[in-house]
Amino acid sequence: MDRLQEARTMAISALREPPPAVQLLSPLDYILSDHFRQRTLCAVLDKMAEAAGFDRELIEAVLDFLKSEFGLHVIDEEEDLFPLMRRRAMSEDAIDEVLGELSLEHASDRVDADRIVEGLAGALEANGAGFPAPQFARLLKRFAAKERRHLIVENAIIMPLARARLTDDDLRNLGRRMAARRGIDYPEKKHAV
Repeated sequence: MDRLQEARTMAISALREPPPAVQLLSPLDYILSDHFRQRTLCAVLDKMAEAAGFDRELIEAVLDFLKSEFGLHVIDEEEDLFPLMRRRAMSEDAIDEVLGELSLEHASDRVDADRIVEGLAGALEANGAGFPAPQFARLLKRFAAKERRHLIVENAIIMPLARARLTDDDLRNLGRRMAARRGIDYPEKKHAV
């Protein structure tokens, strides 16, 4: 298998395979694993925007990810992680403005993600005819750039602060809520690897 084919296979796998359920015992690590998957999404979208060809399997993987996993991740942060951070942060953390900005970006990203889903579904129906249109290619690149910036802020500011401020009970509850949202059982104890 050549390097491009190997990279393609790995990207499809990353988009299709959520982190293992046992990682919910460390929900911040689960979120970071999702961030890796989102960075993979960004790389794939950039390649799609520049592609002269049409890759049905890759488009289907992106569609599946955007329709399910992407939204779950945003809910994990908006409904659970960010409210926990607001409760646990100290005044010197000055986190409210950053969280507010991230929430606004989530709303904007959802609109763009919906447009991307619509465009990719249309491309599948048209069997790739005219894909990607220049305006759609710009949307893909803009979304990927915005997501990368968003992930940098979350990884550099939010996640380290969450590790410092959230309690063991907070983390257990976060993991349980994330598991329930995904319809999977919360792993009650760590398994030997």
